[in-house]
Amino acid sequence: MPIPRNFVNSTMFRNYIKLAFRHLLKKKTFSFINIFGLTIGLTSCILIGLFISDELGFDAFNVKAARIARVTSEYSSSGTVNPAAVSGTRVGPRFHSIFPAIEAFTRTYIGRTIVSNEVTHFEENNFLYADSAFFDIFTFPILKGDPDPLKSKDNLVITESTAKKYFGGQDPIGKTLRIRDEKIYRVAAVIADPPGASQLQFDFVARFDNLDKPDEWWTANWITYLLLRDPKGFVPLEQQINAYMQSPAIRNETGEKGNDYLIYHLEPLTRVHLYSKLEGFTPNGSITTVYVLMIIAILILAIACFNYTNLAIAQSAGRMGEIGVRKVLGAAKSQLFTQFTGESLLITVLAVILAVAISIQLLPAFNGVTGKHLSWTSLVQIRPLGVILGATIFIGFLAGAYPALVLSNTRLISILRSGFRVTGGHRGFRSSLVVLQFAISLFLIITTMVILQQMSYIRHKDLGFDRDHIVVLPIDYRIHDRYHSVKMAISRLPGVIDISGSYNLPVSVGWEDGITANNGKGEVSVSVHAIPTDLDFIRTMNMHLVAGKDFTAFDLPAITGKDSTKPLYRFILNETAARKIGWTPEDAIGKQVSKGQSGIVVGVVRDFNFTSMREAIGPLIIFPDTEYVRYLLVRINGSHLPAQLDRMQSAWKSIIPDRPFSYHFLDDDYDRLYASEQRTGQLFTLFSGLAIFLALLGLFGLAAISTVQRTKEIGIRKVLGAGSMNIALLLARNFLALIIVSFGIATPVAWIVSANWLDNFSYRILLPVWTFPLAGLAVLLVAFATVSFHAWRASRMNPAISLKTE
Repeated sequence: MPIPRNFVNSTMFRNYIKLAFRHLLKKKTFSFINIFGLTIGLTSCILIGLFISDELGFDAFNVKAARIARVTSEYSSSGTVNPAAVSGTRVGPRFHSIFPAIEAFTRTYIGRTIVSNEVTHFEENNFLYADSAFFDIFTFPILKGDPDPLKSKDNLVITESTAKKYFGGQDPIGKTLRIRDEKIYRVAAVIADPPGASQLQFDFVARFDNLDKPDEWWTANWITYLLLRDPKGFVPLEQQINAYMQSPAIRNETGEKGNDYLIYHLEPLTRVHLYSKLEGFTPNGSITTVYVLMIIAILILAIACFNYTNLAIAQSAGRMGEIGVRKVLGAAKSQLFTQFTGESLLITVLAVILAVAISIQLLPAFNGVTGKHLSWTSLVQIRPLGVILGATIFIGFLAGAYPALVLSNTRLISILRSGFRVTGGHRGFRSSLVVLQFAISLFLIITTMVILQQMSYIRHKDLGFDRDHIVVLPIDYRIHDRYHSVKMAISRLPGVIDISGSYNLPVSVGWEDGITANNGKGEVSVSVHAIPTDLDFIRTMNMHLVAGKDFTAFDLPAITGKDSTKPLYRFILNETAARKIGWTPEDAIGKQVSKGQSGIVVGVVRDFNFTSMREAIGPLIIFPDTEYVRYLLVRINGSHLPAQLDRMQSAWKSIIPDRPFSYHFLDDDYDRLYASEQRTGQLFTLFSGLAIFLALLGLFGLAAISTVQRTKEIGIRKVLGAGSMNIALLLARNFLALIIVSFGIATPVAWIVSANWLDNFSYRILLPVWTFPLAGLAVLLVAFATVSFHAWRASRMNPAISLKTE
């Protein structure tokens, strides 16, 4: 009776599994290295994959995302081109009425305000104003309430978490909230919290026309979104818009003269986060970072696969007896290949299971590093599970295919002649894999060191002012009648050194303006950034005047216009603004400048970085006007900080009991400017560390095999008087030579990549040449220490025992 074919196949499969497990248990050390290495590599890939998937899918949750455009502006004044993510209030409604390609528009603004119910009041930082079409354009599901919630100016939309915050378990629909103690809104709808992968993060939505802003082109503080009828209509519509903007009638309407212009660009919503150079409501990501992390994931996984391949080939000598016996008994090449490939797949499956479990456990810590809100549920979707399954099969076959071919193709006569030893030479292939492993590791180490040094340079660079120990207290125009009272109360507190106020924070000046002046050769127009401030701003920020003087109380009447004999404003320029006009700092003092209204220059401050270091310092003008102040800036001595903050809160509450006391530190605002680079540095540090660890793990295994294979040789050398150091050098020599070759490969690549990355900064370090040999030396020493461990163990073995070893 013939044996059923399926019975034979199932029996063979069970035998393969048994043999695979026996081999894993027999070679515990190398099985651990292989499984642990692949687990680390796969865990890195899973975490990086989740990060990349989130970045690439930013804003894609919107059903109409392919038809949504963000409008950005570009204007030229006196030859200076200024791009901006914001636009005037006129842009949305005018374009909608003129161009049929636009189905709908919404203007948006997210600001700070005070929200209160009958019991409590909170300062809210994510209060969104938007036009009524907002929920038709964007996909933010309405959980309960009016399906058209912005049809009335008095309606308010709140998120699910905000509803719990203000109303607990009660139904919020129809209830009211008071904004800034004057405007009462009725809650018309509750929506789901915005996803983390949304450039719009908000807690409240009210109608845009509640802001009561005039219809204009130039006062640009709003981000406008358009819903196009055709997803392919971005380029044609942008061309039509800019032809319209350059028409004589519109140029006259906007007041453009000469070569000045105002045009607009349309950015597809799903490209804003990764491709736009203009930040909106949330910090942008970078497509470069996505590509780099993708490459890092592939490189780390490659190192893990190289480890497996190398160790499998190196261990092949120990399996020649098994292969010889099986060939004598009639085993075919295909059966041997299937067995050895199956062992690789088994190891990969075990590593994948461990990697998924570890990834889920590490997600909270990974979110802390990346600033994401990734969830384990992202892994249990059909798409990622399919990718993981496909990767398991691919990696298992890729890592095991070459060793399987080596072992299954070994000829029986070669095995018998060599006494069950490997006769073929695969040293060149193994050496190439070691070189690649360490080249990848050295590349990651060098680039990481460059990133960390640049970030250290940014953190410690002299900005032209002192950002340390500055407490920032947000205020709004509703409490301006009590502004001077609270300022005086805080200034008298122990530990307060200086106090002032400003409209912008000095680390991120967003106000853009223009000035004109006569430099003796003619009138000059200059585009500038502007900061309205209180008195003592220069002193509080420890800025340095290079000419003239600071604002004084004597200048205050000029602000209100009480003294008609003086120009309305006093100005302080930075060095760049004076130079752009054509003045030296000394020449600028006493000169007249016009910024809408005329004023005189009383001082010139040394240039300081008032935007990101990716940009060169531009022209800046400072003028005193407390009506614009939005932040109190308090310099403290920093000792007994909790007590100082408690005293500030008490002083605040005694004068402004109806407003919550909130604060942050100026250096936190500065750090947020470079959050992307900080995260990149942390990710590079993490994954370059894993890469070198994996490379050393593989080296540890190879050194162990090499030591076993040369046990007799080591015993003989020891009998002849060789010391531990001689034996260590003997074993390490070949490995160290391969690492030197790796260094030669990694250095030019790391140099080019690091130099290109540093070019993104206007203020940067010189490429540190010493980083390259230091990284190479560090890897050499660690590799030598790894190999020396085995040499030390072998040198301590009794020669009589080692010489008996088969």
